[in-house]
Amino acid sequence: MSWWPFRSQTKKQDFVEEYLRLFEKPIPGIRRISQLEFVVLDTETTGLDPKNDFVISFGGIKIQGLKIRIETAQEWYPESPKEATHSAEIHGLLERENQLKAEEFSQNLLAYFGSAILVGHHLKFDLEMLQKLCLDFGLKNFSNRTIDTLELAVRLEHGPHVNWQGIPMRDYSLDALCDRYQITPDDRHTAGGDAFLTAQLFLKLLKLAERKGITTYEHLFR
Repeated sequence: MSWWPFRSQTKKQDFVEEYLRLFEKPIPGIRRISQLEFVVLDTETTGLDPKNDFVISFGGIKIQGLKIRIETAQEWYPESPKEATHSAEIHGLLERENQLKAEEFSQNLLAYFGSAILVGHHLKFDLEMLQKLCLDFGLKNFSNRTIDTLELAVRLEHGPHVNWQGIPMRDYSLDALCDRYQITPDDRHTAGGDAFLTAQLFLKLLKLAERKGITTYEHLFR
């Protein structure tokens, strides 16, 4: 749900229309996971309030053929009407070079996403913050299918009918999962670094999923 419903009638820019056309044909359910494209992403923000805070850094990397494509890694810095204060103690972004205006950032973002499946840790928050940047150009919601690595890890480790109230969330932080799946947490708390860590975690989870018989697009989203 948008925080600014009166902006929802904004005319769609051409790059938004082009993005939306990518979803006119659904992905076949029988398509193998190895044939799917994923964009793994993370953001750094001025705070944790979607209504009053803003994205100051976006990091992304693509997975194709079940391999992390290092050459696709991106880190962009959109202009923000609010400066990072307390959050800078975590991500260290006090000065940002090559900042992008909102329209250029949004156009780059949608072209980068394409029709890929979006992956992230606590992904809903990242997408809500990114959507906020795209509202002025006529995009109400992203059309991509999404996977949260936290939710996928819980599903694979506890089964699809897990009682979430009994899950200790501290065991499913990105740090805890990296430790459990033997991933070295380099470059932590930067958008690009966390996207790369999440991509490594996602591939580990897909290996576990395969052992459980989850091998197609339909299985992945069942």
